[in-house]
Amino acid sequence: MQPNLFPVQKNYQQKTLGILGGGQLGRMFIQSAINYNIDIHILDPDFNAPCKSICQEFTQGSLTDYDTVYNFGKNCDVITIEIENVNTDALDALAKEGKEVFPQPHIIKLIQDKRTQKEFYQNKGIPTAEFILTDNKNAVIANKNFLPAVNKLGKEGYDGRGVQVLRSEADLDKAFEAPGLLEKLIDFDKEIAVIVSKNQHGEVKAFPAVECAFHPTANLVEFLFAPAEISEDIENKAKEVALQVIQELDMVGILAVEMFVTKTGEILVNEIAPRPHNSGHHTIEANITSQFEQHLRAVMGMPLGDTSLRSPAAMVNLLGEDGFTGEAYVEGLDEAMSEKGVYVHLYGKKLTKPFRKMGHVTILDDNPEKLKERAHKIKSLIKIKA
Repeated sequence: MQPNLFPVQKNYQQKTLGILGGGQLGRMFIQSAINYNIDIHILDPDFNAPCKSICQEFTQGSLTDYDTVYNFGKNCDVITIEIENVNTDALDALAKEGKEVFPQPHIIKLIQDKRTQKEFYQNKGIPTAEFILTDNKNAVIANKNFLPAVNKLGKEGYDGRGVQVLRSEADLDKAFEAPGLLEKLIDFDKEIAVIVSKNQHGEVKAFPAVECAFHPTANLVEFLFAPAEISEDIENKAKEVALQVIQELDMVGILAVEMFVTKTGEILVNEIAPRPHNSGHHTIEANITSQFEQHLRAVMGMPLGDTSLRSPAAMVNLLGEDGFTGEAYVEGLDEAMSEKGVYVHLYGKKLTKPFRKMGHVTILDDNPEKLKERAHKIKSLIKIKA
């Protein structure tokens, strides 16, 4: 008799959830899952991953190795990710054997390559910046008339890496010697993000748009403000575009859609991330449902939660100070904690290095005008050194 490859149907409360990646996103995800008594298994290459001490089962291993991912997934009912750089072939095999894999493996594979991302937008009529696919540095140079542009690596660019701004021919030496794309440099008014979610039953919801301010050298989000200072019309257009993306993908889970607002009020999709995202950390305190709980609800087949904003908020990323590498020490923590409406989240990373994401702080204030001032004050108070 043939063995039954398909698992017995279980209620979501009985299912084990496996997460590929055990960093800070997984850590905050688990903090939401604890409220629902859901067992979490984690796979991560780092023996000291932030999730290790708070999950029910931890496996150290490669996220990109087929056998490691496949064997990990066999012991889970539902599998999701906190990072895109995973072995999608193993996830596809698990899905074919009846495991619930969200986001779906083919969607992760599409998003892993910025080239296929851009082609997807183009094919589906989703507004995005004009672009040219390039195979290597010579191909970038051959398209010098397309400058000013942004040269992006197709794969494995992450947290500001794999991106070069090429304003003129003098910058062409910085072009990547690998498959990528040239994207027209946008003269934008604001960078915003909208997080959307879709569960297994087809229910979809969008969080209010947030405004992002980037670190001038690290190319990482330094500050985030919610709600974004945009008109109601721009807000509605941004949500419509973000919902269009997740519906066209037919993706289950949570999706962060990063967008440019041009000076003429046009919305252009920059990039997407099929997981909880830095642009949604404030939702833990600022929204009725956090992005982490929403992702949990989506992949486990629960009803989606209310995304409404409870309070205007700012989020400050805590990055390792430039010039410091070693065991982390947090300066200014007590002073920051004495401030009203300040919520500190440290990510459990023992070692710091320049610009490493070590934590974040959310600030709530009924007066949106005060948030920027308070965010800069918190940034000046808290320093992560070694």
